[in-house]
Amino acid sequence: MERTDTDVDTFLRGVEGRQGDDMRALDELIAAELAGLERVMWEGPMWGGTDQLIVGYGGISQPRPRGASVEWFLVGLAAQQRHLSIYVNAAEDGAYLVKAAADRLGKVKVGSAAITFATAADVDLDALRSLLCRARELTPDAR
Repeated sequence: MERTDTDVDTFLRGVEGRQGDDMRALDELIAAELAGLERVMWEGPMWGGTDQLIVGYGGISQPRPRGASVEWFLVGLAAQQRHLSIYVNAAEDGAYLVKAAADRLGKVKVGSAAITFATAADVDLDALRSLLCRARELTPDAR
């Protein structure tokens, strides 16, 4: 994936229906919690090979287990075919924050760094805010 010049607001206005409404509401929440950090589009194939459009908040240099660090986002927001995803690329004590917060985030599925859910109403927004705040605290070099 690569950081692109696509305008985030134009992209979000183009997402239709309930997913669009949820994306815009979540964007507002995430942007407020991560105020002052970059907010840009990331586009292209994700590691699994599927093309993605992700709103990325906060640029970071993320170490990889094998090889050099990669430029990435601290938090990402994406609409998939059947669900929404929020990616939180921050860890504490060797574990992604998402895993530690899984039981507080609401009616969601949790992967290593991903939260997936059908609608924004499924997410405990207070727990999400707390997670975002902690992610920011743990990555003071995010830009």
